[in-house]
Amino acid sequence: MPRHGSNIRRRIDGRWEGRYKSLQADNSYKYKSVYGKTCREVKEKLEKIRAQNSQLISETSLPSRCNEKVLECFGEISLKWLESIKEIRKYSTYIKYRGIYEKHIKDAIGCACICEITNEFINENIFRKNMEIKYSNNLKHSIIAVINQILRYASENYKSPAVQLANKSVRDKGKKIEIINRTDQAALVRYLYRETDTSKAGILLCIFTGLRLGEVCSLKWEDVDFEQKIIYVRRTVQRIAVSKNQNRTALVVTEPKSIFSVREIPISEETAQILKKIRHDDEYVIGGRSPLEPRTYQNRFKRYLKEITARTYNFHALRHTFATNCIDNDMDVKSLSEILGHANVQITLNRYVHPTMDTKRRQIAVLDSVYGQFCGNAEL
Repeated sequence: MPRHGSNIRRRIDGRWEGRYKSLQADNSYKYKSVYGKTCREVKEKLEKIRAQNSQLISETSLPSRCNEKVLECFGEISLKWLESIKEIRKYSTYIKYRGIYEKHIKDAIGCACICEITNEFINENIFRKNMEIKYSNNLKHSIIAVINQILRYASENYKSPAVQLANKSVRDKGKKIEIINRTDQAALVRYLYRETDTSKAGILLCIFTGLRLGEVCSLKWEDVDFEQKIIYVRRTVQRIAVSKNQNRTALVVTEPKSIFSVREIPISEETAQILKKIRHDDEYVIGGRSPLEPRTYQNRFKRYLKEITARTYNFHALRHTFATNCIDNDMDVKSLSEILGHANVQITLNRYVHPTMDTKRRQIAVLDSVYGQFCGNAEL
């Protein structure tokens, strides 16, 4: 049933109904309705009631009840939730959540009452109503996850009913991420070793250690222990929105992706020598006086691939290639998981380890000796 705002709807009988909350003698609130032949008529009636009672309907917080913290407007609770996570979450995470709220949730259900939030309400007012937007499963999953966090915050802080939506959206598997094939790997490494500068050294560092793009762009010389041959991953850099205007962005250095991403990575003597050759007096290893713009570094990587006539790969393929090479050379998955900065081994296996055809052939070839023994025993 179509709605025009969270408190006005058209009934099956053709009439328009507007709902409002009326303050009772015992300081409780009760839903009441007004009716009209048109939506405009109902709006005018609601505005008149609002003026008489000096009470905002739906878009602002409700008065306190018996000195208890009571807040039922979803939009206002959402703003308070955003303020609360601003101090405890990574800034980039806060920006992501705020973007989802402002783009997909605010206008659609911001004026709704907490008690109205159901899966059907979300489907009707967000996913079905905005047909011009193609909601992927990942986006649906993220929107419902944000709404659930707001509902949980409302329950814990404003005595709202404990409501959680069923998040049945199946995340998209996404594009299959390729590793750099053996031929292109060889050509790339040979190219990077020729006249190695800071930019080329950074690419080698990624393929030798599995560093993420933001991690290598924000790496400082103080993070490199040449004596112990260890790199300390302590930060990342990314371009994110810095104001409510999503078009305005800035390069921001933050903590790594998760607590598990803060890690120590051992480096080989060869890698240490590469870093020593390009060592300079500026603070950042490949950025100089400031962290390097990740997009700039991605473009340099693509230029290197073009110069060696290799296929086009995403920068993250360096990390996938590192993980696959480690597995192919019998590194145990637990060690690899910690080097990559994953929360658990399963993430490493499912997302970053892509056995090559040569690896599969070697594994299959092992069976030859087993079956050979059977044949030998049969001959005996």
